[in-house]
Amino acid sequence: MLWSLIKIILFVAVVAALAWGAGYLLEAQGGVQVTLMGTEYSFGPLQSVIAVALLLIAVWLFLKVLSLLLATWKFLNGDDTALSRYFDRNRERKGFDALSEGLMALASGEGKLALAKAHKAGRYLNKPDVTNLLTAQAAEMAGDQRQAEETYRKLVEKEQTRFVGVRGIMKQKLAQGDTETALKLAEKAFALKPRHVETGDTLLQLQAEKEDWAGARKTLSAKLKNGHLPRDVHKRRDAVLALSQARDVIAEGKSIEAREAAIEANRLSPDLVPAAVMAARAYIEQGKSRYAARLLTKAWSVHPHPDLAAAFAEIQPDEKPAQRIKRFQSLTKAKPDHPETKMLKAELHIADEDFPAARRALGNLVETDPTARSVTLMAAIERGEGASDTVVKGWLARALTVPRGPQWICDNCQHIHAEWKPVCENCHSFDTLAWKTPPMSEVAMPGGVQMLPLIVGAVEDKSGADGADKVATRADIEDAQLVEDEGDGEKKEEKAEK
Repeated sequence: MLWSLIKIILFVAVVAALAWGAGYLLEAQGGVQVTLMGTEYSFGPLQSVIAVALLLIAVWLFLKVLSLLLATWKFLNGDDTALSRYFDRNRERKGFDALSEGLMALASGEGKLALAKAHKAGRYLNKPDVTNLLTAQAAEMAGDQRQAEETYRKLVEKEQTRFVGVRGIMKQKLAQGDTETALKLAEKAFALKPRHVETGDTLLQLQAEKEDWAGARKTLSAKLKNGHLPRDVHKRRDAVLALSQARDVIAEGKSIEAREAAIEANRLSPDLVPAAVMAARAYIEQGKSRYAARLLTKAWSVHPHPDLAAAFAEIQPDEKPAQRIKRFQSLTKAKPDHPETKMLKAELHIADEDFPAARRALGNLVETDPTARSVTLMAAIERGEGASDTVVKGWLARALTVPRGPQWICDNCQHIHAEWKPVCENCHSFDTLAWKTPPMSEVAMPGGVQMLPLIVGAVEDKSGADGADKVATRADIEDAQLVEDEGDGEKKEEKAEK
């Protein structure tokens, strides 16, 4: 409505300007005198302007007629396409103008305008490859998925544009959540153009989601061969895929293949904790305890992790606590100042009921880098040394206020996983899980969970305590973790007294 009003106002303004100009020229003095073959012609100012305009039109018509005559002359001399080129020239100009305008509209996000320009370009140009591509992308932007898919299917019919069509339909299926069809289309697109980086990444992610580990390893090798993947990244991701393949073999009950796959995964990436654990267990099943210990010690020296310690304990499951402390020295001496090493040594001494040694092993970790696990260990040490329930419960309540410690977190979406997985269960990214400490939001009010140690102590002082002479066990540590997970301090106190 507003644009129509503006156009009317502009039209009236132009007409008024022309009328004013004509009136001014009529009143103006002078003019133009032309002598032709002895005859003198006089033109006034307005007549002179009209004559110049007519002269320009005549020159333009003359050039057009001359071009037509030249095309006719070429046609008569054997150029069969001369006349068709002459008449198609204007159509091509209009078509290319519409095409460029459509591309500009597509780049600026105007889907409907781009679609209209694409249809206009299709009418004037005999270049379906270009116009169909513009039509498909414009239809996608305008939200017309049906027309976009129909146009992409037209592109699939020609060999020159087949990859573009397949890729376009693949992206549509991904947007619709049809990963089965998208996987088949990605395989087809990758076969047509294996050097296309985006298609290779999409195919690899879809294969990992569908747990097609063998196919994913082939795709990964092709990306390395094409130079689209650094060798160290390929080695790491190939290890992740080999580890996932080994897990499937274990699930199928093929023990020999599982052992070989696990050892191969660890060979490809020794610092990959799940691969080291699985390979060590494979060696343990074969009775090669020395190989398992060496493998776990090497992995611990790179990346200390509780799963490595658990696998190291499985080498001699029936040994006494004192013997275990001595055997674990080969593991703990690798990184003695690491928090994981300190907590592991404290746990070993707690199991041996040597609580002063456990306190020395833990050091000042609960002050410099407190986590739910280290604080819970301190509660177990206090219980073992005969501290009152007030002190023990104060430590257990503090476990609610400190970070939980490192966990498997996706680098892409920061989603926390209970265990390592090759593909993030939230954003479906491949090989993005890292063992690190998640960010912890700060509590604004001091009356929140930070007050729990004081509240627990005050309640205990009034009601009295018993059982202070109990010895801390592994159950205390597990119960404290349940408190942190459930967020219920009172239930944890009842479990600790039991």
